[in-house]
Amino acid sequence: MASLRDIRRKIVSIKKTQQITKAMKMVAAAKLRRAQERVIAARPYSRKMLAVIASLASRVERLQHPLLAKREPKKVKLLVLTSDRGLCGAYNTNILRKAVEAVREFQAQGKEVRVNIVGRKGRDFFRKRSSYNVGQTWSDLGMIDYEKAANVGKNIVERFTAGETDEVYLLYNEFKSVMQQNVTLEKLLPVEPPAEADPFTAAVDYLYEPSAVAILTSILPKHIEVQVYRALLESQASEMGARMTAMDSATRNAKDLIGRLTLKFNKTRQAAITKEISEIVGGAEALK
Repeated sequence: MASLRDIRRKIVSIKKTQQITKAMKMVAAAKLRRAQERVIAARPYSRKMLAVIASLASRVERLQHPLLAKREPKKVKLLVLTSDRGLCGAYNTNILRKAVEAVREFQAQGKEVRVNIVGRKGRDFFRKRSSYNVGQTWSDLGMIDYEKAANVGKNIVERFTAGETDEVYLLYNEFKSVMQQNVTLEKLLPVEPPAEADPFTAAVDYLYEPSAVAILTSILPKHIEVQVYRALLESQASEMGARMTAMDSATRNAKDLIGRLTLKFNKTRQAAITKEISEIVGGAEALK
């Protein structure tokens, strides 16, 4: 049976842990608000740019730009977005599980898969498993800005243009709310036309100035950078939401545990006092 000193030490230790988790929850809540605002601001531009690029892709010859080239998908690149730090619940576990499933599915189709990773958690996970082909990794990005996303996007464009990969997929956590983040797998390259074209505009073409090739050369790499930037913002907001939820749960669990230990402490102390009184009474009776 635990002594009063041991129980008291556990209570003090858990109270210190509770203070840490409560502080982390407040920090995550403050960062979440900013990250959520940035995601909401980036989504309309990203979606509209995707619609414009997809519309252009349906009106020009794919041979006019290498990012539109549709080759036999023998080599696939999977860009996985994870976090640098833990203590965010099942955030990283869910996306890494989906990444493993995606790699196995691609391999079952006879494709060679190369995994590029953003975040130390994903990097450490795949490096410990020699069966995976790990390519470029990025970590310690901190607060995401467009320049950091552009570096990742440029690397993807260069590798695809050089013919090192035939398809590029993006795997990340899409932010829905503080309590909900959806693991999303998107095809990034080659750019695909919309699945359901508008019959009234499908036959309409554009006049290009200076030329279709020049326009595509300018905006297609920018499109990839914007989509990576938006996905990184989604991932960061999801991470903050998951960490806030995890730390809130940890704080409440610590409170419950402190309550149970306090009750146990009181019962143990009461039992000790009762035992001492019984011994005193027994000794007094023996002296009569």
